[in-house]
Order: sequence, then C-alpha cells, then structure tokens
Amino acid sequence: MTSHVPNEARVIPMRPRAHRPEARPAAPPLPPERRRPAAREPLWRDLVGDILRRERLAQERTLKEVAETARISMPYLSEVERGRKEASSEVLAAAAGALGLGLGDLLARAQGELVRLASRHTGAGRGPGASGARYDGMCLAA
Repeated sequence: MTSHVPNEARVIPMRPRAHRPEARPAAPPLPPERRRPAAREPLWRDLVGDILRRERLAQERTLKEVAETARISMPYLSEVERGRKEASSEVLAAAAGALGLGLGDLLARAQGELVRLASRHTGAGRGPGASGARYDGMCLAA
C-alpha cells in the first residue's frame, strides 16, 4: 500500500530549497502619462499611403479623380492611403501613375521617409560609434 492518493501528482523537488534573502519591495508602476511609449517601426503600407495622399492633396485632386484615372475603386484607394490595405505592386504603380509618379519614385520617397523615421527610433546620429539600424538600400518582398 502506498502513502499517496491515486490520481494525484506527487512533486519531488530536484534541488533542496535555498534560503533566499529578503527581496526589496517592487517599485509601484508608472502612471500611463509618465510611461515612455514603445518605439514602433513605421509600417510600409503607412508610409506609402501617406505619400500617395500627400501627393494627391498637393495636386489638389480628389480621391475620386485619382481612383478613376488609376482604375482603382475609390474605397480601396482610400484604404490604401490610410494604410489599411497592403496594396499590390500593380495597384501602387497605377495609383502612382495617376499622380504622375513612377513606381520607383513612390518607393524611393517611401524609402527616404523610412530612413528618416527609423533614425528617430534607433537614435541614429548620436555621434561617432553610435549603434543603431542603418538603411542604405531598399528591400521589398511580397
């Protein structure tokens, strides 16, 4: 006969319990207004959408005009501009073309914006030997 109850797990410690020194009480959490927001890398779709919208507004054109010229539905173009849709290269080329830009122009502007924003998040430019991400080129994977 055994001393344990059936269907109940027995815990056998692998090491003897060590004596732990008294732990310091934890500091109270910071209130939300004092917390530093986590640095977030910008999303490609947000960058491209912002550039398309800025260019359209700079040309004083409506969403409807650009969507018709690009042969894209107006609601879809709106979602692309707001960064809600990850548009295909064909859609981006059509939208850029409707604004008088080539796809390369659009992507180059987005890459420049990415470099500018990423340097803010990584602290680039803190002086010689500063570590941080550096973007010398562009990689677009689909």
